[in-house]
Amino acid sequence: MEAIMELFGFFSEVPLWASIGSAFLLMLILGYTGAPLWLWAVAGYVGLAGLNAPAWAYITYTALVLVFNIKPIRRVVLSGPIMKLLDALNFLPKISQTEQTAIEAGNVWVEGELFSGKPDFKKILDQDYPELDKEEQAFLDGPVEALCGMVTDWDVMVRKGFTEEVWEFMRKEKFFGLIVPKKYGGLEFSATAHSAIVAKLASRCGPLATTVMVPNSLGPAELLLHYGTEDQKDHYLPRLASGEEMPCFGLTEANAGSDAGSMRSEGVVFKGDDGELYLKMNFEKRYITLAAISTVIGLAFNLKDPDHLIGDEENRGITCALIPSDTDGVTLGRRHDPLGIPFYNCPIDGKDVIVPIDAIIGGKEGAGNGWRMLMESLAVGRGISLPAQSVGGSKMATRAIGAYTAIRKQFGLNIGKFEGIEEPMARIGGYTYLMEAARRYTTGGLDSGQKPAVVTAIAKYNFTELGREIVTDAMDIVGGAGISRGPRNIFASSYTAMPIAITVEGANILTRTLMIFGQGAIRCHPYAYNEIDALMNKDVKQFDDNFWKHIGHVAKNKSRAFLLSLTRGRLASSPVSGPSAKYFRKLAWTSASFAFFSDIALGSYGGALKMKEKIAGRYADILSYMYLASGTLKRFEAEGRREADRPYFEWAMEYSFWKIQQAFEGILREIQVPGLSWVFRLAGVWGRLNPIGTYPSDKLGHKVAQAMQTRGEDRDHMTDGIYLPEDKESAVGRYEHTMKLVEEAWPVFKKLYKAIKAKELPKEPYLEIADLAVEKGVLNKEEGELVKKTEKARNDAIQVDEFTLDEYDNETPTKPYGDGKKPEEAPQAMV
Repeated sequence: MEAIMELFGFFSEVPLWASIGSAFLLMLILGYTGAPLWLWAVAGYVGLAGLNAPAWAYITYTALVLVFNIKPIRRVVLSGPIMKLLDALNFLPKISQTEQTAIEAGNVWVEGELFSGKPDFKKILDQDYPELDKEEQAFLDGPVEALCGMVTDWDVMVRKGFTEEVWEFMRKEKFFGLIVPKKYGGLEFSATAHSAIVAKLASRCGPLATTVMVPNSLGPAELLLHYGTEDQKDHYLPRLASGEEMPCFGLTEANAGSDAGSMRSEGVVFKGDDGELYLKMNFEKRYITLAAISTVIGLAFNLKDPDHLIGDEENRGITCALIPSDTDGVTLGRRHDPLGIPFYNCPIDGKDVIVPIDAIIGGKEGAGNGWRMLMESLAVGRGISLPAQSVGGSKMATRAIGAYTAIRKQFGLNIGKFEGIEEPMARIGGYTYLMEAARRYTTGGLDSGQKPAVVTAIAKYNFTELGREIVTDAMDIVGGAGISRGPRNIFASSYTAMPIAITVEGANILTRTLMIFGQGAIRCHPYAYNEIDALMNKDVKQFDDNFWKHIGHVAKNKSRAFLLSLTRGRLASSPVSGPSAKYFRKLAWTSASFAFFSDIALGSYGGALKMKEKIAGRYADILSYMYLASGTLKRFEAEGRREADRPYFEWAMEYSFWKIQQAFEGILREIQVPGLSWVFRLAGVWGRLNPIGTYPSDKLGHKVAQAMQTRGEDRDHMTDGIYLPEDKESAVGRYEHTMKLVEEAWPVFKKLYKAIKAKELPKEPYLEIADLAVEKGVLNKEEGELVKKTEKARNDAIQVDEFTLDEYDNETPTKPYGDGKKPEEAPQAMV
């Protein structure tokens, strides 16, 4: 040992363990800070000097420094051979043209920061958190409020549609022209307003929201705005805005669902007898919303040009065209029945349908560009419609469940006081806060011009999944009142309809396992896509520039993940102080760990990663909840750190990091790394001992549940933007009215409770002893009347609907029988 120490130069003055420890610490610091390669080289020379290394060591080390730092040498000696080896092994995934189009659709936004391992939190916080302008707010308070008042969910379900009065109102107020520019007669609302309108409609009636959102999402108007010719815009957009034209869009087929690229519908270019070019189209589409009542069909199909009339290629690829619904050969007039939910969802068939070549969206220049059009449009639309619909339902659940649990009594207590009820209530309230935060954050990005395909996929998948959990929890809480359909039932239709939202615009299984991380790992990673592109194009220079930066990226994130794990994120900085600070630090820790383990997966599986959908799904969960947590942090800060919102905020943040922790545990348990899998199993043990997050505490859940049951400004703020009917005999209005009475009568109830406990009054329902309490002077006359009024209202509120046999048997679209149970029919006392 003494002989070794003599060789250590100035390191010989310190113990061996200290020398090795110092070197290791220096490497961690260089890695954590992302030091450039030349600084690593300098550190190496210092180490050699400290070790009093011989000349041959300096020569060898200098040769390595030159190879790694002089790019022309590095390309010849290292990058070129590595590139050939990776290509020979088919290590990186081959990307088809359709995959490349999907990956390149839209752009990378804040998700790129989360993928980097060292997110710029200032950039994340600086994103817009938009408010509606005066015109948009007036529309929400005026026509949207009025439209909600014209329908009830029960009437629409029984009638299986809307009255002509409702349809005419939607046309008149331009509900089908929300996104159409004003110069074409539309409203030209922002994505935030579009989202708010859908959310409010959804809080009243799901089919109403669907009917409005579809023409304003992926469809003719959206495609024409971005890709149509001026003639097409001038012809169709004014008619779409006014409702004169009712659009639909045909994409899905029997053999082309999630794999839309495998569609078999086709259009063949031919020259007519008049010398003009036409398309002969044959197609069979299904699940097309509004098709049966449409006047114009947007259609995706494979375009073929066998006679090369519009170009040199015979197979031009997926193309989009507009076809009048009354064109010969088009068959409409049929409907699917999506779980009994009455919105128009229909098949469309076309046999030898002839339309002019100008029917192609964008004209001849649009031929073969349909897939790009669809992917870019979905990159926006996925972040608006279905997320908004889920938020509208979640806010209504938060409002209604808060009221119901304050009204409903069992075992002498309001059920909202039971811990078993508090647990699902906390989920409902916490999810709602998180979803509204991410909704506003996402639409703010869209309004600023972003088209983040990965973010909108995150929104679509997670909002609909959380919405499904919320409505299930709501049904569990209301029990029999949830399963008994009728005018009083708030949740049954939403519960029935949730699988529809899960399925459309990219089935959730596909969205999670392939789109969020499968495409996100390539699109959002700072170097992966460029490396793949370099391999495909045999570009050594591009490969060299990105590959070695990628290696440095891995080293940096490995160091950051290690040190942030040891310090539980405390080593990271936060852009703010206060309650949010600790969560920003945790987010930095999460991002570094996610970035490092993502590269481990890419390095271990290579091109096979796209088939490892279980692993990819767990990575998708981490990326999803990093984004949702970012939106939640933005909301809390943008709204001024409202103290009343803090339980919701903290519950949402704790839940997000718990979901992230679960995903990391799954990755470290299952990931296969040649020769090193055992290391990651050990890392998994450390991760369980030192978790990024744990499930929100019971104490925190209690605060959320109690806040939901407390009337006032804070509850109104949490459920802002939903439709609240003033009619106290409507389903929601009845709950609101009764909750108000219960709150007003609470001091009086306390008097009755004390009198019963003192045996001044018998232990009977309050309604039955109210008069006796007045006689004995326990209550005055006004208090006695308030008790009776409140208990009658409470008893009415908990009733479920019932129908005569004739009413039950004769619910028809033309004559909707069955008004449910009327208030005067409710029993007058609770026994």
